[in-house]
Amino acid sequence: MTGFHTGRLVLAALFLSAPASADPAFQAQSADGEVVASLPMPQGQEICLHWAHSVTGGKVADCFENRDDHLTLTRSYMHDFAAGLGEVEGRGTLTPAQQGGYWIGDIDEALPGNRLKLRTGSSAVGHRLVAGNHVVPLPLQSALTLILTHPN
Repeated sequence: MTGFHTGRLVLAALFLSAPASADPAFQAQSADGEVVASLPMPQGQEICLHWAHSVTGGKVADCFENRDDHLTLTRSYMHDFAAGLGEVEGRGTLTPAQQGGYWIGDIDEALPGNRLKLRTGSSAVGHRLVAGNHVVPLPLQSALTLILTHPN
């Protein structure tokens, strides 16, 4: 057996013996169920959906956590109170953000079925998922579902 084939067998054995990931994932799926983005989302992991407001161009974000295997909206950022943005009485706590704009924290709303339907915008809107230093752009002008998946 050549070194090339031996190396491939060793790699295959390592791959097959490695344990499968036990962490849930935060996925963006297309209307036909294709996974277009996926990030690990263990308990307590925050992943934010960022975009630019379609009218003002200001920054907006919704941040989610995996809380006891429930996709939970924990906080939202808005650059100002532009159309469609703002505080809803009794839903979270509004505080000024250091970089300008506002955070609404303590929202703590579990999403029904661990899913959020989303229609992404143009490149000017630029929907993307952000987890720490990882940024995953989402497809433009697409109907997507954001889902917290669980390993089987």
